[in-house]
Amino acid sequence: MTFYPTDRLALFIDGANLYSSAKGLGFDIDYKRLLDEFRKRGVLIRAYYYTALVEDQDYSPIRPLVDWLDYNGFTLVTKSAREYTDAQGRKRWRGDMDIEIAVDMLEIAEHADHVVLFSGDGDFRRLIEAVQRKGVRVTVVSTVKSQPPMASDDLRRQADAFVDLADLADIIGRPARLPRFLQENKAPVREEQDADRD
Repeated sequence: MTFYPTDRLALFIDGANLYSSAKGLGFDIDYKRLLDEFRKRGVLIRAYYYTALVEDQDYSPIRPLVDWLDYNGFTLVTKSAREYTDAQGRKRWRGDMDIEIAVDMLEIAEHADHVVLFSGDGDFRRLIEAVQRKGVRVTVVSTVKSQPPMASDDLRRQADAFVDLADLADIIGRPARLPRFLQENKAPVREEQDADRD
């Protein structure tokens, strides 16, 4: 990634897309390290995080993350997820944040030199093109190293730079946590394997 110390940077994080990409690569994002990394690379003017929330749930697994981000330097953009029934009759939730990302990126373009989009969604190709016409450089962070690849080829071609999320794992990642019961059962398996080698 090429950044200049005087670059005014803005980060745009498509929460669901980044989560899926990192999960496909086997690690979790450490958002404190992510923010610290980009503060070192330029003048960070804004770090947006976009996600849809299910409002009627007693407990949402994303709520602690959203609250932490809100108190620690991120600008949260949320909306209510909409419930629908898929072809198999299962309840699903949808919360597309593309319009919110597009509006915010176009608005901040006149105040930024470089924007970083954490999403591989090909729908953003025209948005990137429009922002580039305003003189702003655009870096896309996603991955082609997962199965299936998460980054659209059209998006990668349009961006000024593409960074594979896998290459940032050591900088902004932490190992994915195993469920507690797997962590507890993991150690004895290793000991048994070591005993077999003797």
